[in-house]
Amino acid sequence: QVQLVESGGGLVQAGGSLRLSCAASGRTFSIMAWFRQAPGKEREFVGVIGRSGGITSYAESMKGRFTILRDNAKNTVYLQMNSLKPEDTALYYCAAGGRISSSTSDYDFWGQGTQVTVSS
Repeated sequence: QVQLVESGGGLVQAGGSLRLSCAASGRTFSIMAWFRQAPGKEREFVGVIGRSGGITSYAESMKGRFTILRDNAKNTVYLQMNSLKPEDTALYYCAAGGRISSSTSDYDFWGQGTQVTVSS
């Protein structure tokens, strides 16, 4: 059974950092991505990483603050978030697919999400 399980969310003050993890089981994935969804808003692309980790892409508002890393030996992807802002508050989802994309429709597998709340 294929599963993606996120962890590491929580409450943090503005300017702080959090590191989210996404552990995959059941198979390995070439492309893994992070999305987020705030209340009342559509799911938003955060970033994506290729299998070797050499290819990454981020949404413009996350560049320089967020970094995606992966440990293929552990079948785990990480989202390091620095300089967090209250507008980063959202439910963060891990996703897996077959191509580098910022579109939710290109990802076949999703985790259940982990909540990140940034206080001002």
